[in-house]
Amino acid sequence: MIAWMYRTPLWAVVVCVTTAGLFLVGAVVHVNDLLQHGLQACDWAPRWLNFYWSSLALLDLLAAAILISGKRRGTDLACVIMTTDLIANWYATYGIQHSSLAAQPGLQRLLAFTAFVLGTAPFVRRHLTS
Repeated sequence: MIAWMYRTPLWAVVVCVTTAGLFLVGAVVHVNDLLQHGLQACDWAPRWLNFYWSSLALLDLLAAAILISGKRRGTDLACVIMTTDLIANWYATYGIQHSSLAAQPGLQRLLAFTAFVLGTAPFVRRHLTS
C-alpha cells in the first residue's frame, strides 16, 4: 500500500500525506457532528446542505485512504470534495447567514486548504499511479 512512496519524490509524498491527514481531521469533525447532532447538524441550513456536510464524513475518509494508497483518483476526489465544500460553505456564509469571509475563520481555513489542494494536485498527480 505504501510502496509508491519509495518511488515518488519526497515532496509529493509529503503533500499527499499532509492532505490525507487534513482530510482525516475533516472526517473526524463530520463524524463528531453526526454523533452529536444527527443529519441536521446546522438547524439554520437547508436539509440538502446538512446532508452534503454529513456525507463528508465518508467522502473525506475515502479521499484520505485513496491518497495514502498513492492513486491519482485520490487527488481527483480531493479536488472535487474541496471545490464542492468551498462552494457549499460560501453559499452558507453569504447566501444564508449573510456574513463575510472576514467574519468566518472556518471559511478562511477552508479556502486556504482548497487552494493548497487545487494548487498542488496537478503536480502531485503525475507522480501517482492510475
